[in-house]
Amino acid sequence: MLKRIAKVFTFIIAAVTFSTIAHANHHGMKKDIVDVAVENGSFTTLVAAVKAGGLVDTLKGEGPFTVFAPTDEAFAKLPEGTVEMLLKPENKDKLVAILTYHVVAGKVMAADVVTIDSAATVQGGMLAVSTNGEMVMINDAKVVAADVKASNGVIHVIDTVLMPK
Repeated sequence: MLKRIAKVFTFIIAAVTFSTIAHANHHGMKKDIVDVAVENGSFTTLVAAVKAGGLVDTLKGEGPFTVFAPTDEAFAKLPEGTVEMLLKPENKDKLVAILTYHVVAGKVMAADVVTIDSAATVQGGMLAVSTNGEMVMINDAKVVAADVKASNGVIHVIDTVLMPK
């Protein structure tokens, strides 16, 4: 039990650290998931993919959504040419499948993430949720920051792009 509390505490500390940088609040009005990602600057590839996939309006919608958002560094780990190939119009269906595999309907906060072992994605697949020491893992991706709040949900930053099976 003490180990579980330590994991939650570590997760929350990471969230607070990242949130001070990425929390969206402009003139008293919170920004949506897309606005938060754009303003942060660490998600330029993800934002380009969301635009290419035609998902901007969806992720600006009412939600709530939980997005496991890979950083630009996460996309850089993909084999060379993968991102460019996915951004081509003829690969839009594949791109949308990958992007929606990173989204869970509802607002799942860090405290909730560490109490579950799986989550259904908007794409239709399942994400495995586990802890490894003090790390929270989503499939093979490490959560590096959590609970980045937006007006229509929450973002958890991950270090690896998730690929549906």
